[in-house]
Amino acid sequence: MRFHWGWMEPVMPVPYVPTLGPVRPGDPVPDMFEAVVEVAGTGRFLPYDKDRRWSPVKAESVLVDAIEHDRTQTLVPTLLERGAGVVKVHVYGAEPDSLTAGADLARKLAAVHAAAKARVVWFLGPEQPEAYARGVGTRVQLKDFAQGPGGVPAVEVHHDKQLREEEGFAEFAERMAADGFAFLHEQMQAGTVGPVLTVLHGGRVAGAIGPMETMADPAGAVRQLPQYFGVLPEYRGDGYGRALWRAAMHWGYQQGAAYQLLQTEVGGASDRLCRAEGLASLGFVNQRDV
Repeated sequence: MRFHWGWMEPVMPVPYVPTLGPVRPGDPVPDMFEAVVEVAGTGRFLPYDKDRRWSPVKAESVLVDAIEHDRTQTLVPTLLERGAGVVKVHVYGAEPDSLTAGADLARKLAAVHAAAKARVVWFLGPEQPEAYARGVGTRVQLKDFAQGPGGVPAVEVHHDKQLREEEGFAEFAERMAADGFAFLHEQMQAGTVGPVLTVLHGGRVAGAIGPMETMADPAGAVRQLPQYFGVLPEYRGDGYGRALWRAAMHWGYQQGAAYQLLQTEVGGASDRLCRAEGLASLGFVNQRDV
């Protein structure tokens, strides 16, 4: 399968590669599309796949034979073989019936692969009103370290590679399980991830961001990888989130990272923080089950 980039580029408002996620503008996106097709179904990770740090086997792959690709739209389906399974169809196109076509294909393929969920994924450029993405989308944000790390944390932030259980990270992780911290706690206990930054309130963990890690992108530039990020509800509004974020950006800058890409829930606390900290919006990634 080869993609005609002259067809793809005009209908790609956000630089986003199925199974890999958002990428930086200027990255070799056509080569990355070809690469995810090449490794489809093998369980292998591409060397620049950020998910390599979590598993020895790639759980999501492109359903190559089901790709629909023409001059006006491209539908790229993937199968996530985790849990009961999810089929996602990534819709690159602006035809009036593009989302309908994507939803129909998702439902059909979910039945074929006995997947519990069928999902359609579509994209909006950064110039679109964020109201179109509220409730269904994330904003892709870019931190460019060429402009420096940003402001200095106003609250003391701790760098923790080794767990100090007396600080209550286990309790914090349990309360913040919905934000991924229970999983992160397991990885920290196994010693398989980089340091985690924390803020303390009364000697106990009130907020955290991590793991702090970098990876080379397809062009060889160092990027800071996305982190789990959260503050306990009773301590929100005290500046802890901003301090953690700024400390994380200083860590990345000191490690020689060129940039960081992340996705934030449109209108959420992290979204508002990143916007206030001057990150550039690359657009919106939206999805819904069908």
